[in-house]
Amino acid sequence: MNILLVLIPISLVLLGLAVAAFFWAVRRGQFDDLDGAALDILDDEPPAPPAGPRDPRNAD
Repeated sequence: MNILLVLIPISLVLLGLAVAAFFWAVRRGQFDDLDGAALDILDDEPPAPPAGPRDPRNAD
């Protein structure tokens, strides 16, 4: 019976951490675009080349 005096507060702390992590993820925009990554695989166009500074040694 005494173990309940330890387990109940531990479970409440873990519940609080889980709720805090969920609200943190919502505020950070983790759930804004749930379908974007799933639809990217259906795109037939090749990916765009990386936009960076050109190497002057490879100039045409």
